[in-house]
Amino acid sequence: MNEVESIAESEQFNADLVRSRLIAMGELGTGEELTVRLLAGGRSNLTFELASKSRRWILRRPPIGHRLETAHDMGREVTVQRALAESAVPVPRIVFSEEFDATSGGSFYVMDKIEGQVLRTDDDFASVDEGNRSELAHRYVDCLAALHTQDFRSLGLSGFGKPEGYLERQVRRWSKQLASSKSRDLPMLEKLGARVASSIPGQSATSIVHGDFRFDNMIVRLGAPSDIVGVLDWEMSTLGDPLTDLGLVHLFWSGWAGIDNPIAGTPSAHEGFPSFDDLVERYSLSTGFDIDALQWYSGFAFYKMAVILEGIHLRFVNGETVGDGFEDIGSMVVPLAERGLSALA
Repeated sequence: MNEVESIAESEQFNADLVRSRLIAMGELGTGEELTVRLLAGGRSNLTFELASKSRRWILRRPPIGHRLETAHDMGREVTVQRALAESAVPVPRIVFSEEFDATSGGSFYVMDKIEGQVLRTDDDFASVDEGNRSELAHRYVDCLAALHTQDFRSLGLSGFGKPEGYLERQVRRWSKQLASSKSRDLPMLEKLGARVASSIPGQSATSIVHGDFRFDNMIVRLGAPSDIVGVLDWEMSTLGDPLTDLGLVHLFWSGWAGIDNPIAGTPSAHEGFPSFDDLVERYSLSTGFDIDALQWYSGFAFYKMAVILEGIHLRFVNGETVGDGFEDIGSMVVPLAERGLSALA
């Protein structure tokens, strides 16, 4: 049994239902073959490519094994992507979604596959022509600013989250996640959690928050001009404080530089990509938000990422991950906690 078949069987993944729905919607011809290929698994929601001779789609579903409470929410991804379909934030078209029941065999959704590249590793970032790097970075932060300045009420997302008390709930949530996912003693991470909890700032603004705005959650089109053509992985999106996203951008862009990291590369380590300070200046001019407390948001970002990786480490220890690259995830947790404490110093 191959990896896709194993996941399909263990998770009751109903490929026949998917095929019949695509046919009924006119997306797939009656006699066309549909192939399934695992693109990514285990760290987040499982991602499959569905393909006919002429079309490609993406199917997303939750991972196997231990799951962080409130994570891997298919409904959130579908809701926000449908709402943003005609906005300045590029997202794939949702084709259909299924909630868990005996017929569907599990919660999942299918969306169009946007053609382009995903820049994930340092080799990927090094391969970008130096003349395109600044433009691409600016488009990245412009997408974030566009998301944060969307009128969520006019998009029908007034009930998408509870922005009042968002930061306090986030700190409680990730502290609770740590308690449920911890497989070892982590005094440095617990110290960071306590420091974050004791210094929560007032909320900067209220906006749609992505929750995981890494560069490798972007689909890019390289050339002249280079552009961001799709924003992916909306499972942690909600209404809340936009600077929580900007704090995570700091971590991804430069904050985890030097930490042995199997997850993603560090754009700022490559000449031609602007510094994080340059991105912050552009973001601030675009949004008009007060960023005086950004150090706290950076510290919180390190805490959140360390907790997420500890949860992945637990799934790896329990043999519940799918794919490669999980054996070193746990070694990132303490260095991230140390960086978080430095950000708050």
